[in-house]
Amino acid sequence: MKTTAVLDTVLDRSLVLGYTKIGPALRQRWWPADPTPGCLSGEHVVVTGATSGIGEAMAGSFAALGAIVHALGRNGEKVARVVGDLSAAHPGATIVGEVCDVGDLDAVSEWCVDLADRLDGGLRGLVHNAGLIPPERQVTVQGHEQQLAVHVLGPHLMTELLLPALAAGSGSVVWMSSGGMYSAGLRATPEEIEYRDGEYDGVRGYARTKRMQVVLAEAWNQRLASDPDLRDVRVESTHPGWAATPGVSESLPGFDRVMGPLLRDPASGGDTAVWLVATRPASGGAGHFWHDRVVRPTTYPWQRRQDPVAVREFCDYVTASTGTPPLP
Repeated sequence: MKTTAVLDTVLDRSLVLGYTKIGPALRQRWWPADPTPGCLSGEHVVVTGATSGIGEAMAGSFAALGAIVHALGRNGEKVARVVGDLSAAHPGATIVGEVCDVGDLDAVSEWCVDLADRLDGGLRGLVHNAGLIPPERQVTVQGHEQQLAVHVLGPHLMTELLLPALAAGSGSVVWMSSGGMYSAGLRATPEEIEYRDGEYDGVRGYARTKRMQVVLAEAWNQRLASDPDLRDVRVESTHPGWAATPGVSESLPGFDRVMGPLLRDPASGGDTAVWLVATRPASGGAGHFWHDRVVRPTTYPWQRRQDPVAVREFCDYVTASTGTPPLP
């Protein structure tokens, strides 16, 4: 066991070995068991950003485990297409198309109320996978930077509004982060959070918001631990490694050309998120950021740990922007 742990760490730190398809090819020899077939039978699971790439693959994996899958996207035509494709690939599965722009806080509020009315027996899984990398800084109808809204504010509000359903379903929330978050420290001032503090770079903004997701998941766990009615809800974050998706091809064409042969397929990228919802593993107090079914550090040894003052300021900005209760 010690030998495999050392090898796993070496893979993780090497990036190319751990993040590409080489990682799971080796780790499958010792990682935790797969979910039991049918373990999610009749359980409701929401996957945002489900119309392509990792989101579509995760929706299919949940369907294969028997879940009632709510495949959410902002484009109605794409949602209808993915519902048809998944239904054909998984005969007998229940795939429900959901249309909502996660970056529009008003739309999120309306959709959450509607979904809660339709659920029967609670919500087992909520996977925050919707994402984008715009080439220029754009703002939402509420005036927030678009990546911040789609990756952070909208998912946070969705989690808050669906908490009763998650509590009823002993649910798990999973934020699909990115290994790129290691390259970005937490931004805490409004100017930094909204990316008004310099020339905009979409890839850099993506890394910033992915760091925010990891910090927010940890803050959510502190909040849930302090409320006996919510302690059964779990909030995790994970990163998919380097996977071949339309988003990577469009936003990072150079990287896609060079690393293409080594990239994971979308199902491998979404494996840990599906596993977290299906098995609800204990982290042993080591944290809530996962990759390839193992808890990973949120900072490397040579990086400074999160400044608690910055975390406090960031969380306050998120809750104030979404009109939600404070995080501890």
